[in-house]
Amino acid sequence: MTTDARVSRSRVRDLLRSTAGIAIAMAVTNVGTYAFQMVAARLLGPSQYGEVASLMALLLVLSVVQLGLQATAARRISAEPDDVAAIEETVLRTTWGSALLLGGITLAAAPAVWQLLRLDGLLPAVLLALAVVPVTIMGGQAGVLQGERRWLPLSLVYLAVGVPRVVIGGGFLLVWDTETSAMLGVLIASWLPVAVGYWALRHRADGPGESHDHHVRRDVVRETAASSLALLAFLALSNLDVVVARSVLGDHDAGLYAGGLIVTKAVLFLPQFAVVILFPSMSTDAESRGAVLKGLTFLAVLGAAATAATWLLADLALVFIGGDDYAGVRDDLWLFAVLGSLLAVLQLLVYAGLARRGRTTKWIIAAGVVALVSAGAVADAVRELAVTVAVVDVVVVVLLIGLQVVRHRRMAAPVGGRA
Repeated sequence: MTTDARVSRSRVRDLLRSTAGIAIAMAVTNVGTYAFQMVAARLLGPSQYGEVASLMALLLVLSVVQLGLQATAARRISAEPDDVAAIEETVLRTTWGSALLLGGITLAAAPAVWQLLRLDGLLPAVLLALAVVPVTIMGGQAGVLQGERRWLPLSLVYLAVGVPRVVIGGGFLLVWDTETSAMLGVLIASWLPVAVGYWALRHRADGPGESHDHHVRRDVVRETAASSLALLAFLALSNLDVVVARSVLGDHDAGLYAGGLIVTKAVLFLPQFAVVILFPSMSTDAESRGAVLKGLTFLAVLGAAATAATWLLADLALVFIGGDDYAGVRDDLWLFAVLGSLLAVLQLLVYAGLARRGRTTKWIIAAGVVALVSAGAVADAVRELAVTVAVVDVVVVVLLIGLQVVRHRRMAAPVGGRA
């Protein structure tokens, strides 16, 4: 190996070890995820792709357990750095148990999924159930690495999520263009980040490890369940507006709204790395307030920039979402960028609540879901629905920021109870 090659390899390793590596890895993962969807849409056609898209959407919903495990592991390790070995052992046991249980439930429900999603056969639903297992396991592993702030292996885990999905899934589709082939590719690709996570944690896996008592293990399960419910509420708040649009708007306008949401999702996903990086700090008493303020400032600036760019480059954004067929929403694309910015802030605040094991966050988000569905039901135009959703999001953001202020005041001058 030449000196230049060694230097280049060292620079790449150093980059991935830094927080910038997380940003790059998550960006690659998001691109890979969307690329798989694009390849599937092109190779399968609308009918079969609709089945794959519905299965992937269901997998996204089921992944809230993965996210709950990741949040629980990262919070506990960050809050109790002297108990890392025992926490890791407890979390990984809980992770495998949760993965097998969720996979079993999903497998039992496969016939219902087959009928509900109107699939061509039962096998794609079975493959979905099998894919739930590695997807859930990856969450616990990633949470341990996140809590320990081991950015290099965590970056590799994220890279192993996005790149193999498009390479393996796309390869399967090129050979056999069916929804079964697509889900088989997803299943195989889903085990690669688990393999990377196992390799990164092998130093503990080789030893007997420490163990918590039954009470602590039950508390981990309770925290995982509570975190998963809060994240499920956020998932509903960030995705139900397209269902409302389909219900209250005409087919054409509903399609325009869905096109605008591509901008929303892009702005939401762009800064997700900030939540991953800041969450361990938000879980500690000394760093929590500063981490939340840093995150809110960063997301506000980035959101303003994204909104301004979308407004100034509306024609380019229109190409990005599908071209002239979506010209009817061109002048409102900046508003969809605002929605993405608000959701990014909401996501940070949800994780800030999880970092302190707050019980109120999920109820505020759930109330926002009810308000969105109720207020959105009376909208009769794309812009009106988008404004309605924005107002609901703003109210939820204000309430959650107020909740954070109360929490940090209580941390500064401890009193009984917990928000």
